[in-house]
Amino acid sequence: MSEPTVQQKASLWLAVIFLLGIALGGVLGYAFAHRSYAAAPGQLTAEQRRAQKREQLAREVGLNPEQQSQIAAILDQAQAESKAIHAVSDPQFEAVRQKSRDRIRQLLTPEQKPKFEEFLRKMDEDRKRLGQ
Repeated sequence: MSEPTVQQKASLWLAVIFLLGIALGGVLGYAFAHRSYAAAPGQLTAEQRRAQKREQLAREVGLNPEQQSQIAAILDQAQAESKAIHAVSDPQFEAVRQKSRDRIRQLLTPEQKPKFEEFLRKMDEDRKRLGQ
C-alpha cells in the first residue's frame, strides 16, 4: 500500500479540525443556551433578582419551607433597614458628587466642558441602570 501524500495528509487534518470545530461549537452553543446566564440579568427587576437569589439559597442550602419563610422575613427586614440608611445617606453622597463635579468644571476649558458633561451623563445613566 502506498504512503499518503502531503496533500492528502493536509486534507485529512483540515477535515478533522473542521469536524472538531463543528462539534465544539454545537456543544458550547447548547450549553450556553441552556444555562441561567443566557437570560440577560439587566432585564430582571430588583424584586425578581431578590426572588431568584432566595430560590437559589433555598435550593443550594436545602432549606425547608419554614426556614425559607423565616429567612425571607429576615431579608425583608434587612432590605427595609438598608432603604432607611439610603434615604439618609444618598442625599449626602449626591451633595459630595455635585460639589466635586463643580470643582472639576472650574478646572476645565470651554472646549472640555461639553465633553465632561457628556461623560457625566453616561456615568449617571450607568449608575441608574445598575441601581446604585
